[in-house]
Parts: sequence; C-alpha cells; structure tokens
Amino acid sequence: MSAESTETAALRERVRALMPRAKEDLTALVAMRSVADPRQFPPEECAKTADFLVRAFTEAGLRDMRRVTTPDGTDAVVGHAPGPEGAPTVLLYCHYDVQPPLDDAAWQTPPFELTERDGRWYGRGSADCKGNIAMHLTALRALGGPEGRGFPVNIKFVAEGSEEQGTGGLEQLVPLQPDLFAADTLLVCDTGNFALGLPTATTSLRGLTNVVVTVSTLKGEMHSGMFGGPAPDALAALVRILDSLRDQHGNTAIKGLAGDGVWDGVDYPVEQFRTDVGVLDGVSLVGTGSVADELWARPAVTVLGIDCPPVVGSSAAIQAKVRARVSLRVPPGIDTDDALRALTDHLTSAAPWGARVEVEPESGGQPFRARTDGPAYRALAAALREAYGKDMVQAGQGGSIPLCNVLAAHFPEAEIALIGVEEPGCLIHAPNESVDPSEIEHMALAEALFLSSYATTL
Repeated sequence: MSAESTETAALRERVRALMPRAKEDLTALVAMRSVADPRQFPPEECAKTADFLVRAFTEAGLRDMRRVTTPDGTDAVVGHAPGPEGAPTVLLYCHYDVQPPLDDAAWQTPPFELTERDGRWYGRGSADCKGNIAMHLTALRALGGPEGRGFPVNIKFVAEGSEEQGTGGLEQLVPLQPDLFAADTLLVCDTGNFALGLPTATTSLRGLTNVVVTVSTLKGEMHSGMFGGPAPDALAALVRILDSLRDQHGNTAIKGLAGDGVWDGVDYPVEQFRTDVGVLDGVSLVGTGSVADELWARPAVTVLGIDCPPVVGSSAAIQAKVRARVSLRVPPGIDTDDALRALTDHLTSAAPWGARVEVEPESGGQPFRARTDGPAYRALAAALREAYGKDMVQAGQGGSIPLCNVLAAHFPEAEIALIGVEEPGCLIHAPNESVDPSEIEHMALAEALFLSSYATTL
C-alpha cells in the first residue's frame, strides 16, 4: 500500500468515526427554526443558529469566528484558519437559513426534529443546507484530528443567513468586504450529487427572472348571467396569455428566446427523472429535447401563482382584474435582462380582445457556468474519485445561486466549484426533506481529501 493510500485510509477512518458527532450536530441544527423571515419565525432562531456555528467551527479549528451583519439585516457567519506559508486559499461556503416547513400535516415526522427512518435522517434543513454544515464540520475535524494539527491550506469560511429568502444580503456584502471572500478556490456547498452515491460537480446554473402580470378588462366585476358572453373576462384573457407561453409540445415558446440548447454533460434518463419528480402514471413529460436539455440548456417558464377568486366562495361574476406570478429560468448563454424583455413583450402582445396588460418585474439573477479546466477541479475530481470509488460527473441545476455570479465577477481568477449532499432523494424545499448520512460521510471525506491535496496540484 502506498503512503498516499495509507493516508487516505486513515482519513476515511477518522471521518467514519466522526459520523455520530455529525448526527449530533445536525440534530441540534435542525431543531433551530432558522427561517429568515420574521413574519413566520422569531429572528432569535436565526441568531441562535449563527451562534452555534461560531462555537462549532471555532472548536473545529477555525479562528476569529464571528457574526457579520449584511445589508439585508441578516447575519453571515465568517472565520478563517491559516495554512502553511505560500499555500493556496480555499473558501468554504454554506447557508444556515432554511425554507419554512410548508404544510406540517404533510410531514411524517416533526419538521424541526431530526428523525431517522429507513436509513435516512429527516427534518427541515437536514440536506439544504445544514447537511452541508455537518459535512464541513466533519471534514475540518478529520483534518485537524485530536492532535490539533494545522490545515494544509488557508481556509476561509462563510455561512449565509438569508439565502432561501433571496434578499441578497451576502451578494451585497462581497463588494463591501471583499477580503472575507477572496480565495483561489471557492467551494459553494449548496448543491449535491446527480444521484445518490454518484460524485458530481454542478457546473451550470440557470438564471431567473420573475414577473407579476396583471390583466384588466372591466371597471368592476359583472354578473355572469346578465352580461356573460360579450363581456371580456379578465381571467379567460389571462388563461390565454399564459397558455401561449408554451407550444403544443410543452416547449417554452417565448419570441426572441432560443429554445434549442443542448446539454453536453451527464445524461438524465427519462425514467429516473419521472421517479425523482414523482410524475403520475400516464402523464407525459413535456418538451421535445432530452431531459437534460430541457433542465439545463433551455429556458423554462412556470406559472407560480394566480390571484383570482378561489373555487369555494366564488360567485357568478365575470372577473375584471386578475394577476399571475410567472417565473422564467434562463440557461447560460442567455442574458437575463434580454430574457425579461422578451417575456414582457410576449405577455403584452399575447393579450386577446385588447385586454390591458401590466408586467411588473419582481426579481432576477444571471445564469452561471463554472470554469472547469483548472487545478482545483483536477484535485476535486481526484478527491471525489477516492471518496466514492467512481469518476466525478458534471451536471447542471435548474435553480439559481446569484452569489456565484457575484463571486465570479469580483474574483475572476478563482475557481468556483459547487458540491454538496443534496441528491434528488432529499426532497429539499418540500415536506419530508431528508439526507442520506452516507452522502455526508463521503462528501466530508472528499472535502478533506481535496483540502489535503490541492496545494500539491499547483
């Protein structure tokens, strides 16, 4: 056995021995209801979580751990640890806020109580993103060890406090305090493997633009029995407008947006996608491209909500004014500002009967594509291969992480890699979110191996 493989085996054993500690960390973290919205949960829950991170990462070997208030009023948690002179710097990112639990009745176990069932650990944030916090802690403890050894690279740590709310506090902090973020490699740990046990780097993120479209046709609601027929119905007009956003095959069909992109990374088999998403028997997928093309290389429009009378309590009235919230995901290669203009023009021009249409931009973010030809990616691929015994694949993600573009703009020479514990079975953002502890173990080992070997690849 070579010296390198002996070191890897020892590191693997240290990580495995630390897994009960990782479960304790995650139990404590999940119990903290750190939803960064004071309208839903007390702000003290986020503060308690931030303080936990300060203590835990100080104990794991980082220095100057502290809370830093960001421009949106929430706190990031930051710290660092020096490595040998001349060693590269690696930033470790995660976020400690979580999505609200949504429908408590849909949870099979309490959402804020880590519960083991069928080999998985359930609870809100168990994967997104507190599972990645447990991964970081386990990797750092394995490297430091009981002897308190130093780290082989310079380490910076940043945990965001409002990522799920999308209020942009951390993105605004980057230009104000760039020293907190400057690094040779930035490990953004808020994604995960394409499939359980398949080591994956997420190299592409779709951008996002959301709008609220308001359709008006009458001065006020009118009785459908007395006036229905010739009276223009705002809800019917809205339905026609929204239907025009997709063609007969289900492809997003917005004039001015290319819809023929092709994904050149890992394939996404149709049956796997149907299982991951829970498509009902007999219901077809939409679009004419492959699943990977549709997810990661082409625009995708979604109607997120409609303001109109609910079924229960509705009256016999023709609607005068209705609204819808429309979301457009934008692949790399398309500018989000251009996509917003195209979406706005489409919604306006698709109005039937001269209906009045107002389109109000709500939020947005540019797509991201990682540069994958540098030494950090080579070291990461090797570390993941050692940890999993499988070659790393590259996948895209339909979600958006605006921070990646901010970091790329301010640190253009840095390599940005997106990894984590959030494989499809985790059901992040949904009831019954869970994490497979083997992903925490393997990803913690991969992170420790990467931090150990990265300096030697430069």
